Amino acid sequence: MKGLILCAGRGTRLRPLTYSQPKPLLPVANKPVLVYALEQLARTGIEEIGIVINPFQEGIIRHHIRMAKPRNVSVTMIHQERPRGIADAVRQAEDFIGQDRFLLLLGDNLIQQSLNGLKQDIRQSGRNGSILLARVNNPREYGIASIEGDRIVRLEEKPISPRSNLAVIGAYAFDSRIFTAIHQISPSARGEYEITDAIQWMIDHEGSISYSLTDQHYSDVGTVSRWLEANHWKLNELSAGRSMIDPTSTVKDCTIIDPVIIGEGCTLVESTIGPYVSMEAGVKVDRCRIRNSILLEKAQLERISTPIDRSVFGRHVRVGCPASDEASGRFILGDGSSIYLHPGELGSGKQ
Repeated sequence: MKGLILCAGRGTRLRPLTYSQPKPLLPVANKPVLVYALEQLARTGIEEIGIVINPFQEGIIRHHIRMAKPRNVSVTMIHQERPRGIADAVRQAEDFIGQDRFLLLLGDNLIQQSLNGLKQDIRQSGRNGSILLARVNNPREYGIASIEGDRIVRLEEKPISPRSNLAVIGAYAFDSRIFTAIHQISPSARGEYEITDAIQWMIDHEGSISYSLTDQHYSDVGTVSRWLEANHWKLNELSAGRSMIDPTSTVKDCTIIDPVIIGEGCTLVESTIGPYVSMEAGVKVDRCRIRNSILLEKAQLERISTPIDRSVFGRHVRVGCPASDEASGRFILGDGSSIYLHPGELGSGKQ
């Protein structure tokens, strides 16, 4: 049995951060989302994993995989020249998968549920597929399943009038018949080859699709808000609510409010950090108050007296402000940004 992770999407809702790195490489609690997916597949005993990528991003993705050092796993890069939907991304892996069954994960999703149930179901039940579902409050934003007994009988992608609240959350198991289905479908109204259409084709042509229902945590790291929510979840999960500070970092005259994670070689001076802050290696913070935020590698924040909340700072970003202001600041800054905040500017309504 093989594994497949889809990582070729553009990540438009996370710009400007995704102009300089693929969405699946954005860190949650200082670990790329893609690495969580690799580790999850490895825990199920999957040893051969394909990753569908934009060919221009192969170098940076290979670098992060080498840094993660996944054990007992062979990784194959598969190119998707342009993103045309999940089903089209799966189609690119047809030669890699061959006649094997496989587990499929979306590269921007984090799922707490073990995948062993999907693996066992597709192996033992004789079904053509099995899908992980969760009950949601906003079914119009998901692929939605209608079920009868232990089978899925209908799937709809982001329906206007949902038949249920059972959402597809980005974890699947298939046999090779999925490729026959993908070759039969046409692009949807939004111009994409939808995996829900391919699955529905199998159902309509005597295929059998089962499901598992989870009430455990999951997150689609598709927007800044969801990214910060995922960071919140993983910091609690990984540290049991405590802070993790690398011993090579310097923390001087600071207040640390658990949980936070501080990477290698950071320098923090006269600041209040936390709760729910992640800092990658080489970050420098001087006289700031930061909570619920993510700082990527070598970001620098100096003398910002306004509290910083729900913010993301890209790699090598520099922000400095000599003034005092009681307004709360929010920033979404891409790699290499530099800004200088003049006295009173944050409180004036200027953007």
